[in-house]
Formats: sequence, structure tokens, C-alpha cells
Amino acid sequence: MAISDENHTWLTADTHFGHKNIIKYCNRPFSSISEHDEALIHNWNSRVGNNDVVFHLGDFAFGEDDYFHWIFSRLNGKIIFIQGNHDNVARRNKHVFHQYHYGYHELEYCGKFCVFSHYAFEVWNKSHHGSYHFYGHSHGALPDNPNALKFDVGVDCFNYAPISMKQAFDVMAKKTFKPPIYTQKNGRTEKTV
Repeated sequence: MAISDENHTWLTADTHFGHKNIIKYCNRPFSSISEHDEALIHNWNSRVGNNDVVFHLGDFAFGEDDYFHWIFSRLNGKIIFIQGNHDNVARRNKHVFHQYHYGYHELEYCGKFCVFSHYAFEVWNKSHHGSYHFYGHSHGALPDNPNALKFDVGVDCFNYAPISMKQAFDVMAKKTFKPPIYTQKNGRTEKTV
């Protein structure tokens, strides 16, 4: 599948549909899981069109298969899913996703090598060459490193909604890239660890 439109490609993670304790654990501003799920569905569909692509980086939903399908059927877009640590129901129903990946996915997007994972990495494939890393899992708890081309795309960081790939690329453009493993000295690349 060719993916190249930054305004119709989205990133998100950690929706936790059906997970009532996520409201307490992450101090989400909802009084019930029903209100939570309806708000996240509304936020998703107000941005994502039917033919858009969404990279969901794990922890999609809790609960029974019927509830999962009811939520999934209401979301716009083609979902490319990267499994997280709370995805038993997603794994049982992986056939409904446009693509399903076990914890990690790489692709070239608009000329930039991108790494998608549920978990944050300190280094990742081609990180020393300026590749981008998008992750979830931390619910905004990890401090952002302005020198690393990575960040948390979870709903807790973006007002409980997906962000566009254009927004993500704009965030990366504001960072000051410093290679995590190699440095340049006298025109040569040298390992620093």
C-alpha cells in the first residue's frame, strides 16, 4: 500500500476503549468509560476520513469481542495496527485491521524512514541517520528529548485524538537532531559508545 499524503495519514496509541480503570490510571477527564469511548470515537472521526490511514501503536481496547467489533465498526479509516501489551482482544480479531504487526513496523514515508512501536526506544533502526520513531505506551509520562527524533503519539498527549502525519513531521522538524551513537569528527563518522 502506498502511503504518502501527510494530511490523510494519522498516528495514535493507547485508546484503551472499554478499559474503565484507564480513566483513573491516566487521570482522563471522563466520568465513565461510556463517555470516554464516545469522546474518543468522536475525536477520531472528526479528523479521520473513511479512506484515510491510521497507524495505531497499540493498546486499542479491552473487553469482549462483541464490544471490540462495535467500537471498531464506528471508526473511520484503514487501521494499520502495531500490537501493544494490552491487546488480547485485538490479537484475537487481527483480521479486521488493514494490517496487523506484532510490536514493530518500519516504512519509508514521504522520503523519511519511520519506525513505529508500542514502546519507546533510545535507539532504533537508522536512528543515527535521522530516522523518525513514533511510539505510545508511556501515556505522556516520558520527558521529551529535543535532540531525539522520537515522540509519544498516544491520545493522552494530543487531547484524546489522532494527530496527522503532517503534525508529527512538524514536531520532528522543531527538534535538534543529535545522532545517538555516532558523531562526525574531521569529516569522519566515529562511534561514541
